[in-house]
Parts: sequence; structure tokens; C-alpha cells
Amino acid sequence: MIQAVQTKNAPAAIGPYSQGMITGNLLFTSGQIAIDPTTGEIVGSDITEQAEQVMRNLGAILQAAGADYTDTVKTTCFLANMNDFTAFNEVYGKYFINKPARSCVAVKTLPKNVLCEVEVIADLSMAGFDV
Repeated sequence: MIQAVQTKNAPAAIGPYSQGMITGNLLFTSGQIAIDPTTGEIVGSDITEQAEQVMRNLGAILQAAGADYTDTVKTTCFLANMNDFTAFNEVYGKYFINKPARSCVAVKTLPKNVLCEVEVIADLSMAGFDV
């Protein structure tokens, strides 16, 4: 069975997708960008500010699924500029203290011209989630 995850504490989807999907004991989040869920506006003008908002959005989706950052087993990170890698890592490391597997790539353009986007795969059995 596949179950959609929806929370008002993360930005609503800006296209035909869900904030997250659960199948078995796995949560797959959609990529999160630096959108404030209450205003729908981009937060921050630099990588640190935007990465903080991205992490808050991911945290809200994880929480809605009964999980947290420590249940994450894999992330995929997209940066508009690889020169932001070190500053991005500073923020990322505060949230993903369990050091999940990760890919981090630079891309030409991200939605709404943000500086970063992150998606997560989390193991809900680690969070005690009962499917």
C-alpha cells in the first residue's frame, strides 16, 4: 500500500506531486526548496538562510510521517552553485547528525531560482512507524 504524506507545516506542492510518499517502511520526500509554508514565498537570499528553510520543511514532512532526521538513510542534495558546498554542509550537518548516505550535485537551475533543494529517504521502521 502507498500512502501520501501531507502537512500544512511544509510548502504545498507547486506541481502534480506529493510532499512525500510512504511505501512499506520507507518515506520518500519530494525535493524541498526554501519556501515558507505560511506565505508561499522564498526565504533567504544566501545559501545558509535557504538551507535552513529547506531543513525545516523536510523536518515537517518527516514529523508528519512519524519520523525525524535521524531516521533518514539517504539524501539527495542539489546546489545551484558548488561554491556553496561548504556553507551548505554547515547547515546540513546540524540536522543530519547520523550522517546518512548522500549525493550532492550542482545543477544549472532549480525551481524558483533557489540555491538548494534536498530530498530524503527515511526508514520509518526505525521511528516505530507501523504500516
